[in-house]
Amino acid sequence: MPTTATKAKASAAPTHHHSTPAISLQQVGKSFGDFEAVKGLDLEIRKGEFFSLLGPSGSGKTTVLRMIAGFELPTAGRIELGGQDVTYAAPFERDVNTVFQDYALFPHLTVAQNVEYGLKLRKLPKAERTARVAEALEMIQLPKVARRLPSQLSGGQRQRIALARALVLRPQVLLLDEPLGALDKQLREQMQIELKAIQREVGITFVFVTHDQEEALTLSDRVAVFNEGKIDQVGSPSDLYERPSTRFVASFLGNTNLIDGELARQLTGSPALLSLRPEHIVVRPLDSIQESGTSAATAVIEEIVYTGPTTRFMTRTDHGTQLIVQEQNGATSSGATRGSTVRLEWPSRYNYTV
Repeated sequence: MPTTATKAKASAAPTHHHSTPAISLQQVGKSFGDFEAVKGLDLEIRKGEFFSLLGPSGSGKTTVLRMIAGFELPTAGRIELGGQDVTYAAPFERDVNTVFQDYALFPHLTVAQNVEYGLKLRKLPKAERTARVAEALEMIQLPKVARRLPSQLSGGQRQRIALARALVLRPQVLLLDEPLGALDKQLREQMQIELKAIQREVGITFVFVTHDQEEALTLSDRVAVFNEGKIDQVGSPSDLYERPSTRFVASFLGNTNLIDGELARQLTGSPALLSLRPEHIVVRPLDSIQESGTSAATAVIEEIVYTGPTTRFMTRTDHGTQLIVQEQNGATSSGATRGSTVRLEWPSRYNYTV
């Protein structure tokens, strides 16, 4: 069975893989007293990619981000930025910038002064500072708010200003620690699209920490899924969703049906654990002809949940396994009713062993 590191390489997208990685973590560990927050991590992040560290609270993802930034020092291992060893370098010695969830804007400075702050510290000439601030505000589509104070802006605008303040320094790597966490759902989704567009435009490596699976899948070129201080799997969003390598990855990324025992044996000839996504299953009448290349199970519909765009069927197969089916509402809806016996059918290629 391939290791996580092998899987990470196998599932990698083709971009930039011959150049020096933007970030390289080699056997990086971090302990707080007796608690091992990060356990011997190996990870390479390529130049110019949007890379997400995804996992539940306490899984180690934010600690890793803080070690890359230099806010925490590892207790083991080595960290490289662009091939340079920065394991014990101070934050200001690293060519990275961090955007936090709370924005960390100076309340007494105008938007333009906030964005300009880092450039002044670097003692850039006034004319260059003015030009770069204007360019940064244009990039985030907020050129008209330059003279306002942060308190006069909405949450989404403040988040964009924090982004502009980091990007204006043109760092090698931009680290984003749950930057959209404080926004409401609609604004968050809008900012996801904008963030990805900005990253594509500037071409800087973005490392994004989130516990939100949908957000990671929406934004990222690749994702590392964290679980109890280790990385379970690294891959593209479709790799992780369609081909999870562990039970944790399968169940953490969206809804899935985990199938084992007799039903797994019937489907694949082996009792190994299978992951089957609810949207891959269709509900068909018992007397319909099964299509070739599909797997099937007879089941009773125990509950039906209408969610607007989709309907969710809670079913139980004749092996006693509960399978959830998610059906798009529309002209092709099955019209099945609670208590009826049906055939559940799906393409056999979705019988994925985890």
